[in-house]
Amino acid sequence: MRERFADSDSFSRIRPKGASRRGRRADRFDDSQPEYDYFASTGPDFDATADADAAPEEQFTAPVTDGPPAGDRWSTWDQSTPTEKGPEPRPDWVVTELAAVDTELGIVKTGKEADVFLLERAVPDTGRRTLMAAKRYRDAQHRMFHRDSGYLEGRQHKESRITRAMAKRTAFGKEAIAGQWAAAEFNALCRLWSAGVAVPYPVQITGTEILMEFVGDENGTAAPRLAQLRAEEADIEGLWAQLGHSLGLLAYDGYAHGDLSAYNILVHRGRLVIIDVPQIVDVVANPRGLSFLERDVRNVGAWFVSRGLPPASVDALVESLAADARLRR
Repeated sequence: MRERFADSDSFSRIRPKGASRRGRRADRFDDSQPEYDYFASTGPDFDATADADAAPEEQFTAPVTDGPPAGDRWSTWDQSTPTEKGPEPRPDWVVTELAAVDTELGIVKTGKEADVFLLERAVPDTGRRTLMAAKRYRDAQHRMFHRDSGYLEGRQHKESRITRAMAKRTAFGKEAIAGQWAAAEFNALCRLWSAGVAVPYPVQITGTEILMEFVGDENGTAAPRLAQLRAEEADIEGLWAQLGHSLGLLAYDGYAHGDLSAYNILVHRGRLVIIDVPQIVDVVANPRGLSFLERDVRNVGAWFVSRGLPPASVDALVESLAADARLRR
């Protein structure tokens, strides 16, 4: 299965199965440490020969595992609560069988805050399978969040002390901010999908891993970003109309993407899909909401204008979205 995706331009080099695990093991068990360090820690009465006559199988007992017959792990579907699963009705391609196995096939995208992997979830010995994008936010030690503080204006945590810590950017507050992004993106995807916005369907969230619809071909080739399309390949007017429709639904619901550009929009077989939404902005509660909304349109609009879209169309969309969001200009 892995060899099938090895030559795809959409992926960086596919890491051999178990490579990362071996790396962690090497870090934990350093052969350069002197042997007497271990025995010294047991105290002066330690007898290194006490178990010398024990049978080999008694000295080294392999841990008992309940791993899947093939693949990297059992499906994590049952590890998510009902509120951590995508909205109903779910698409037919979502695999919910507990006998399913997850197999990581490669890396789709790396970023400062999260990495996206290609994951296959399949039920062994059946034709039931699907490809998903697994977005994994990095732990607090390895995150490098570039999000502007303005994104957090208007957001409140249920505990006031956490809200204050976030506002003051204390060490605890920064940790709380970092921990919000995965849940924020999953909740945003659920809301936007239900509203009809063109976003990937969110399958489930487990910890800091979001499983969502893979936008691409069945052979694992990811859809290109809007920025990668050549002018002759793109239906400029059609894509602009799709963008305006999705942004209109978003604005009517009182939100803006907040960081929209030609690099976080995918185009698959003429279908435009908006991605990367953890920083979604409440344009009503956020005092800078209108500026975020306008910036989204003008950032993406610059790409369309450079390919023939009349500049007046960008201004018209800004005005339309402001009206949809019931904001005064």
